[in-house]
Amino acid sequence: MSTLRYALGVGVFGLLIWQALVWITGVPHFILPSPWRVTQAAWDNRMLIAENAVVTATEVGLGLLIGTILGAVTAIQLAASQRMHRLVMPLLVFTQAVPVFALAPILTLWFGYGIASKVTMAVLIIYFPVTSAYYDGLTQVPRDILDMARTMDSTKWQVMRRIRIPHALPSLGTGLKLAAVYAPIGAVIGEWVGASKGLGYLMLLANGRAKTDLMFASLITLALMTIALYAAVSKASSAFSRA
Repeated sequence: MSTLRYALGVGVFGLLIWQALVWITGVPHFILPSPWRVTQAAWDNRMLIAENAVVTATEVGLGLLIGTILGAVTAIQLAASQRMHRLVMPLLVFTQAVPVFALAPILTLWFGYGIASKVTMAVLIIYFPVTSAYYDGLTQVPRDILDMARTMDSTKWQVMRRIRIPHALPSLGTGLKLAAVYAPIGAVIGEWVGASKGLGYLMLLANGRAKTDLMFASLITLALMTIALYAAVSKASSAFSRA
């Protein structure tokens, strides 16, 4: 409850600063609309925003699911095989040197303007954080626990299934929290490059028509969606780790 009050307090404080900035500078509303104008635009276009928010939420959800599964499976394979680690880990690190955002036009060319390119973009942007965080958890099991498992003649996969994977669940939760923040970024960037629906598309459309209030309303909707996703993932990760 205190966290909710704190979040509401921060939100109200931010709105007051925003409104004060509009009053003090006298900036035109088409450059920086007031919070009231943004709220009115959000209400007037609520159905349009909701329709596009559903599209973006679907892209983010699918990207988060697929990216988490791929990242978790990759991390387990890397932790189980030193040869796989030596071959694959340098490639994963190298891929992070390539700006993922620059791949958006290529993905649109390959997968088209539909949902596939946006989901792929979201997967690419969260794949490495999930893999890296989970791999760290899998490889940081206390040595005495592993030694005890070996004295009991446990196989490599028994150790992985019964010791390493349960021990690494908090690390996977950390990776998922990062993924929950990054996945919407990937989806929206994909929509900016080429789309006919989604909050990213709506922001570009509103900006092109000088409807800055609608653009801000779409942006705030995306931010609230990301915060809600992060909170849900954090709660689920904490509950799962305790179990």
